[in-house]
Amino acid sequence: MGHKKNPTFQANNPLHGVKLADILEFLVAEYGWPTLGSTINIRCFNNDPSIKSSLKFLRKTPWARDKVEQLYLDTIERTEKK
Repeated sequence: MGHKKNPTFQANNPLHGVKLADILEFLVAEYGWPTLGSTINIRCFNNDPSIKSSLKFLRKTPWARDKVEQLYLDTIERTEKK
């Protein structure tokens, strides 16, 4: 049968089913690299930024990924209130 995941948790998780690449592409389209780099000061956003290099870094760096995911959630919430 496999292991069961908590469906309640996943139903309440706004990031469930959202790929990191999609989050990053959304944020780049919304803010652009310069603003993204000043909002979250990490080298892969400020020095020769690309989706590929940023994804590689974010997948290995939990604190940076958390910041990107939080910015995404905040941005989605802000745009939904308009």
